[in-house]
Amino acid sequence: MNIHGIRSGRIILAVVLLGSLAILTIRNTGVHEVHRATEPTNFAVMNARPDPGDWPWWRGTQQTNTAPHASVPTQWSTSGANGWRISISGRGRSALSTWGEQLFLPLSDATHDSVSIVSLDHSTGRLLWQTELHRGGLLPVLPRTANASTTPACDGKHVYIACPANGLLWVTALDLNGRIAWQREAGPYYSKWGYESSPVIYKSLVIVAADNKGAQIDRLVGASYLTALHRETGQVVWRIHRPNADSSGTPVVARIAGRDQLLLAGKGTVCSYDPLTGDSLWTCRWSADRVGNSVAFDDRNVYASTRHPRPELLCIRADGSGDVSRSHVVWRSHKFAGDVASPVVHDGRLYVAGDDGIIGCLDAETGNVVWRRQFAGTMTASPLIAGQHLYCCNEDGTVYVIRLGGHGELVAEIPMQEAIQVAPVVSQNRLYIRTIAGLNCVWDPDQGPVAIQPDLPRRRS
Repeated sequence: MNIHGIRSGRIILAVVLLGSLAILTIRNTGVHEVHRATEPTNFAVMNARPDPGDWPWWRGTQQTNTAPHASVPTQWSTSGANGWRISISGRGRSALSTWGEQLFLPLSDATHDSVSIVSLDHSTGRLLWQTELHRGGLLPVLPRTANASTTPACDGKHVYIACPANGLLWVTALDLNGRIAWQREAGPYYSKWGYESSPVIYKSLVIVAADNKGAQIDRLVGASYLTALHRETGQVVWRIHRPNADSSGTPVVARIAGRDQLLLAGKGTVCSYDPLTGDSLWTCRWSADRVGNSVAFDDRNVYASTRHPRPELLCIRADGSGDVSRSHVVWRSHKFAGDVASPVVHDGRLYVAGDDGIIGCLDAETGNVVWRRQFAGTMTASPLIAGQHLYCCNEDGTVYVIRLGGHGELVAEIPMQEAIQVAPVVSQNRLYIRTIAGLNCVWDPDQGPVAIQPDLPRRRS
């Protein structure tokens, strides 16, 4: 063989080797789907049974952000309400969850590049325990975001929380004494917006969403996914691809139109899945580039909201299959829409809080406007229904209390003195409001002042 032939052979070999290396690299990056072929080990149905007064996960027991039978104050002041306030060091934009006498709240510490979860006593705010979940390798997030922005979920045995670290999304299960039972990766994750979606519990599963564009080659091979893990072991039961986008909405599981549905709005589509397998039930196309909130629902319809690239509020009948974009859209509106704040539906009315401070109340069946009110400030906290009132908060730190059933009558306007970015929570007739620097608990406004507690003690693992 002459020298030209030898050179040609070497070039061909180099091309083959580089091609093989590229194939191996692609195969070992991005999201690897997992489908249920057989029942995983110990896959017994374990329904979480919270008490009526618990708020065990994002948007409450029924994932509706409503507590219609709760009795909570409609007026209070930080110097005249019976309750307590604690200062919270470390950033975080998550709502809290509750089970029994415990509150659960994640915190991030920029100094130590760490994320932890704390448990507090519900009646006093006293620290029960604090457990560090990750140290180092956290996402470099923007000033308005944080590495502790996901609401924990509790099933009475474990507390589940998701957090990205070292390029992966980790799901951690802790017992109610703060000991880590297991910690597993759900898949790759990278987003400049941080991670704000919260875990959802369904039977034996804890399910997490990770809509993100990924980093480097993940952008090409697919980075977004839904993953379901076994609650007892952390074993991945199923994982499916999602459209690549930096969305941060939390999935919800609800029984709608006679079947259990896992619902998630994201780039280009609002989707329904079988929560047991991850199989697609139906999809509906819409204009969203990204979504920062959860859908609302009633017994027939699903309501989704986006403001990117333009405001859109969508009502979809939930009994379809396949692509329902032409057949099951009940109504579509561009008058009201929220970006981060999730809509809430109750007694046939849909309530939407916009970034522009506008609260809209619509007839859920027709989309017709019932009333509209303009308030000050930006609203990123989701509206809450408690008792017979709607509670809305703005980033200036004001809580607006609106009477239900009328035309937007304002009952109270309460300044909390600190910015509010997350939805209030109701548990055992107590209203918990997380501000940018503290946690407030109010109830029975005529019985005495708020107890001001000292800062949380320093971290312990």
